[in-house]
Amino acid sequence: MCEICGKKPGFGMSLSHSHRRNKRRFNPNIQRIRVLENGTSRRRNVCTSCIRTNRLVKP
Repeated sequence: MCEICGKKPGFGMSLSHSHRRNKRRFNPNIQRIRVLENGTSRRRNVCTSCIRTNRLVKP
């Protein structure tokens, strides 16, 4: 789970060509990076969309 925006896995169905359905999971792309918080650098689990949109400050 992303610690900035709260993005979690989504759930759905995978569909074959013959239309057989299986449950599947859409996982967000979570990276463990260093983030500057209150003057100290900490490691956080952050999704790549938050990294791209500069919602955090890197040290």
